[in-house]
Amino acid sequence: MAHSRSARDFVALSDLHPNLARPNVIGVVIGKTDVRSFPDRKNIGTERYTFNFTIRDSPAYFINVQSWGREEYIRSLSESFRVGDCVTIENPLIQSKEAEREEKFNPVTPSGYKLLLSENHSVVKTSSCYDTDTRLLALLHLPVKDPQDYYSLGDIVANGQSLHGRVLNVLAAVMAVGEPKYFMTSDKRKGQRCEVKLYDETERSFPIVCWDNESIQLAQSWIPQETVIFASDVRINFDKFRNCMTATVISKTIITTNPVEAVVDVYTVEQLKEKALQSDGKLEPLHGIIYGYISTLDIDENVSRVLRNRCSICRFIVNEVSNTCTFCSDVPPEARSTFASFDILVDVTDHTGTLHSCYLSDCVAEETLGCTVHEFLMLEEDQKTALKWQLLLERSKIYFKVTSSPNWRTGLKVNLLSCKLADPIEASQSLLGRDWNY
Repeated sequence: MAHSRSARDFVALSDLHPNLARPNVIGVVIGKTDVRSFPDRKNIGTERYTFNFTIRDSPAYFINVQSWGREEYIRSLSESFRVGDCVTIENPLIQSKEAEREEKFNPVTPSGYKLLLSENHSVVKTSSCYDTDTRLLALLHLPVKDPQDYYSLGDIVANGQSLHGRVLNVLAAVMAVGEPKYFMTSDKRKGQRCEVKLYDETERSFPIVCWDNESIQLAQSWIPQETVIFASDVRINFDKFRNCMTATVISKTIITTNPVEAVVDVYTVEQLKEKALQSDGKLEPLHGIIYGYISTLDIDENVSRVLRNRCSICRFIVNEVSNTCTFCSDVPPEARSTFASFDILVDVTDHTGTLHSCYLSDCVAEETLGCTVHEFLMLEEDQKTALKWQLLLERSKIYFKVTSSPNWRTGLKVNLLSCKLADPIEASQSLLGRDWNY
């Protein structure tokens, strides 16, 4: 019986170099292309098959892997793992990469090398038995680009055709995932297409199109109105037929699902206010962490200050008077419906000051309060008060998103993305200034 390898049997991706003899590496697959074929120059009339994938073994390091070979070998290898799987690679060839040429079509990586797989010498295995899986799987939620380096959907629409052909990063939530459509190309090859609708606070519906099986399969796992994606290196195009801007997943693209945990910058309330003042009302969307506490939480007063109705189709808050969604007016009346959702204004305080009127909404509010809207409505007034005091003034780790909002009374719109009790040691380290973002 084969014994499982320990972590020390593997070479870190950052330590790879061409002179290493028979290295073994382990990583989580963060990107993968479909199998393609090209005419074989050595054997006229035959084709060589290939596909690429990208593996990561640490927050800072990932590398591209290229495989070439017979159709049977390449298809079998490709079907043996997916994005999100942990794999081990035994005896790959380490080769210097030609960055400018190769990164035109492949993900940009911090490594100066790439790995080549040989049918005769290399072995790839999925590694679900390894105890390093938990550490590796956490890397799936870390974007490969700076998490602050992205365009809002509104920025893309506003810039319009000037962005046509540009490759850039997008951070947005999934509104709807379309059914995959299959077709035959003019040269008799099978093709497929899947369109996903994204939204953020600046744009209610924006299409991103997947043309390859790998990204289509990944998209089918996304949950509308819940999943958030950070898509690095998508191509932006102007669709003349629909007269709108679109995004396309290409071979360079790496999609990070639910990247909230990628937020690592720690701020104090004072630092956030200073940053807003320095930006002169033009603060770029900012994600970060505050170690503080909720200092105002009026959930035991008028229920209208706690709950709002949302559209069940697009999940946006509906007009309070008509109880209808202004965004989904083209949907037949019989198909429209609303549901009650938390929409609470809270104050967040730390040792440097207070952020007033921050949004604690929808699923984040349910998670923070520990109850659904239905369960909340069943509580007596004294139970709501008891729940409030359970949460008030408790030292918490609060993930947030801040955007400029001149019409908002503070000039800043703060959305809480997560609010959980802080680890005492982690919180005290931040209080000492070790993790502050200056």
